[in-house]
Amino acid sequence: MKRKTISTVIILGVISLISILIVQYFWIQTSIATQEKTVEIQEKEDSLNMKQFSELVHISLRNVLQEISTQTSDSSDLYGAVKQVRSNYFSVDINEELHPYYLETLLKREFYNQNIHQDFQYGIYDCFTDSIVFGNLIKFSKDSLYAPISDSAKGITSPKLQWKKDGHYFTVFFPNLSSKSLEAYELSRSPWIFMFSIIFFVLIFFTFSINVIFRQKRLSDIKTDFINNMTHELKTPIATISLSSDVLMKGDFTNDPEKLKRYAGIIYKENKRLEHQVEQVLNVAKMDKETIQLKKSDVNIHEIISEIEENFEFNQFANGGKLKVNMDAEKFNVNGDSVHLTNVFYNLIDNACKYSENSPEITVNTYNEKKKFIITISDKGIGIKRENLAMIFDKFYRVPTGNLHNVKGFGLGLFYVKLIVEQHEGKIFVKSNFGKGTVFQISIPLSKK
Repeated sequence: MKRKTISTVIILGVISLISILIVQYFWIQTSIATQEKTVEIQEKEDSLNMKQFSELVHISLRNVLQEISTQTSDSSDLYGAVKQVRSNYFSVDINEELHPYYLETLLKREFYNQNIHQDFQYGIYDCFTDSIVFGNLIKFSKDSLYAPISDSAKGITSPKLQWKKDGHYFTVFFPNLSSKSLEAYELSRSPWIFMFSIIFFVLIFFTFSINVIFRQKRLSDIKTDFINNMTHELKTPIATISLSSDVLMKGDFTNDPEKLKRYAGIIYKENKRLEHQVEQVLNVAKMDKETIQLKKSDVNIHEIISEIEENFEFNQFANGGKLKVNMDAEKFNVNGDSVHLTNVFYNLIDNACKYSENSPEITVNTYNEKKKFIITISDKGIGIKRENLAMIFDKFYRVPTGNLHNVKGFGLGLFYVKLIVEQHEGKIFVKSNFGKGTVFQISIPLSKK
């Protein structure tokens, strides 16, 4: 996928996301405005209903008070005797004894006449105890109209009740009635929460999609680089074999058997090189954690390092270079595969040589940390840029060098190294300063023996 295509996908995705957010924002604003208007209308309706209810209750209580005054021959002015303490609580002043059962009967009758179908509870002020003695809660139902909630509950009144107490006022309370304000109609869950939730999940999906696209782009670039590099690596031995074969076919080596042997040796050597490269690609490309088989045993890491040191000093460092080994680990036996571990350390030291512009200077240190064997391999080579550091262990990945092919390989070495280290329950870390050098650190659990 081309970079221009990826940029187009990202731009279209951002535009789509912004469009969704704009639509959601205006939809929520419109929804909130409509809801507030509805609440305002509902509040006005509730206010009118409460006002109407209050007027009906006032009429009922005045009728009750007038009936009481008539029975007691009290001609006092009824104006102002009925007071509304709260929207569902009323008080009525009286100046005589009032039997609870008689009061209850009058309240039931007047509430029914005024179509007040609400549960209520009344109380009479007891001047001797300076408290209100409440009657029972009276429930309204279509079948039985007004009836006490229980025949045995405390506060039930009856005609046989003896009542000889002066009362200064009585109260009526409607427990199921309450006024609602604008705050009472507010949504328990704001629509903005839903919008932010949608934004959150859309952003996660968008980020994940972009990440997948970039990963695919990186994988495509890696494969392209691998194919280009493999083509270059395979063309060299093929060209050498072709040229040597052509010389052998056209030349006469009857009098020069040494020259014939030399060209045959070149063909044999390049053929082995080609065979090794193809085998390396096939073996490592199919290698993963499920298929790799290790033959583990008790392995002395210091012996492996010593053998590698002798090999490099005899071959790679014959014309210059320096390999310094400090084996300070007191415990150096691990449970592992000696062949694969040898390849791991050899690959890392070989990479340090390849990526050193001048004579390589490589230092190998070993030490123990807790119950682990630690080895560090550091060099003073060209280093690795920060943006490439996280990908060096990927299969087929090679640090970009443009059109230069001065370092041979397929980008399989570090992938193999990481795979083997993890199969030994170990970890590998890398630190690098571009232009100054690189340090690889491997930690492997020590053998339990």
